[in-house]
Amino acid sequence: MDGSWGIGHTRWATHGGVTKANAHPHCSCDGKIAVVHNGIIENHHAIRAMLEKMGCPFLSETDTEVIPHLISYYYKEDLVEALKAAVVNLQGTYGIACIHADEPGRIVGARNGSPLVVGVGAGEMFLASDITAMVAYTDKVVYLNDGEIVDIQENHYSIIDREERTVDKKVAQITWELGSIEKGDYPCYMEKEIFEQPESIARALSGRLDVENATAKLGGLNLGRGRLSDVGRVKIIAAGTSWHAGLVGSLLLEQFARIPAQAELASEIRYRNPVVEKDSLWFTVSQSGETADSLYAMREIQRKGATVLGICNVVGSTIARESDGGIYVHSGPEIAVASTKAFTSQLAAFYLFTLFIARMRHLSREEGLSFLASLQEVPAKVAQTLGQRDHVQEIAKKYHKAKDFLFLGRGNLYPIALEGALKLKEISYIHAEGCSAGEMKHGPIALVSPEVPSLFLVSDDFLREKTISNMREIKARGGPIIAVGVEGDKEVAVLADDFIPVPKGDPRFYPFTMVIPLQLFAYFCALELGRDVDQPRNLAKSVTVE
Repeated sequence: MDGSWGIGHTRWATHGGVTKANAHPHCSCDGKIAVVHNGIIENHHAIRAMLEKMGCPFLSETDTEVIPHLISYYYKEDLVEALKAAVVNLQGTYGIACIHADEPGRIVGARNGSPLVVGVGAGEMFLASDITAMVAYTDKVVYLNDGEIVDIQENHYSIIDREERTVDKKVAQITWELGSIEKGDYPCYMEKEIFEQPESIARALSGRLDVENATAKLGGLNLGRGRLSDVGRVKIIAAGTSWHAGLVGSLLLEQFARIPAQAELASEIRYRNPVVEKDSLWFTVSQSGETADSLYAMREIQRKGATVLGICNVVGSTIARESDGGIYVHSGPEIAVASTKAFTSQLAAFYLFTLFIARMRHLSREEGLSFLASLQEVPAKVAQTLGQRDHVQEIAKKYHKAKDFLFLGRGNLYPIALEGALKLKEISYIHAEGCSAGEMKHGPIALVSPEVPSLFLVSDDFLREKTISNMREIKARGGPIIAVGVEGDKEVAVLADDFIPVPKGDPRFYPFTMVIPLQLFAYFCALELGRDVDQPRNLAKSVTVE
């Protein structure tokens, strides 16, 4: 296709089915204005009714189609002026890019609640919702804030805010290399990212381990020692896989820092008017830094006066910019929709923060050094666990036709059971339920049958015997058992129908290693079933709508 300017969009359906008519771009009545849009226009019914009375025909079921008609209504001679007038009428979230046939070489964009990033190239310009789309073309980007409009032409751009003031913004540098967004020798991004975890965890830890003082170095928190010492409660806001990382983090903080901690679903906490104590500290966790539920919940908590720290992967993302401080996990670009390496890097961030704040309080130097030593071993132990790849693949071949799975764990492995079940659902479309093994007898055991495999996570700590008892209860009812356990645990290996060992180590750190076989199991089940592993149906990498 020839041309020097254009717009396109990969649609995640919110209004209307997945059809050609609903696909973007959408155009004005005269066909001169074309628009792509990410977000939700909440008052589109009212705008549509008004435009239909004026004779505008609608060809789709989408909320987006009102935008080009509205821009056309206001258009005189300048696309920026028309877009400015149009967005005043829009309620909801949007990242908009639009073009006009009479203004070649010009793309105009607007942001409100949905990310937009300008890419600055050599004699070329870009506009995208995510920097990943532009890494192959430029390493220089400018992030838009809500209420801003950008006017992009061949060799330059300009930005104005809601008050029509020109905004000068710093050009940020993307540090990702082009090779990091290519598959290399791997058949899928997901497998590549699973196998990158020893390196990505090491990056998350790099420069942050203070052996001399038996603590962690976290310079991005922007909080004084006194403020951290006074924290009376930690609350963690997240969604999906990031919420599972937050659950592990909450357990760590209670166990080792002796601070009450809870992980909250962002989509729930925003709407329940939560109590925000003066001595509370909040975290928002998001790989992309653009997750809509997490971002809006963070803003609500900040509005109530709380300090919120971000744990993000994407530098310069909205959550990273708007939080009061935070920790970048530096896992590198994650292309596959199902998160793997970002999850373990988020875990690393929580382990670092736990050590940091625990040493400020009661944790002794000797205990801190022990914690540090175990943390330093994690990348190597994850690499060792990845050696089970072929073994896990054979187990996946055996079980991939099952219609339902139970994933069970206790203590710090309960969130890992939830994560394993989510991974299997996301990419293989097999129904899976993650449960606390202790809760199994309170309902989930009713599902047990020879057709429903149970996957157990078995530590070698004080919860081991309790978990083995749960395994025996499943065995007595004819349920197949896959166990991920500690190497050398013969009792678990014999009791299970299939056993996947992980390296023996400090039980506090088993979430890092025990999640690896679950990621591989989900991946290979999906391959056996012919699924699109990197882009599973109905899912988006960065969920920027509520």
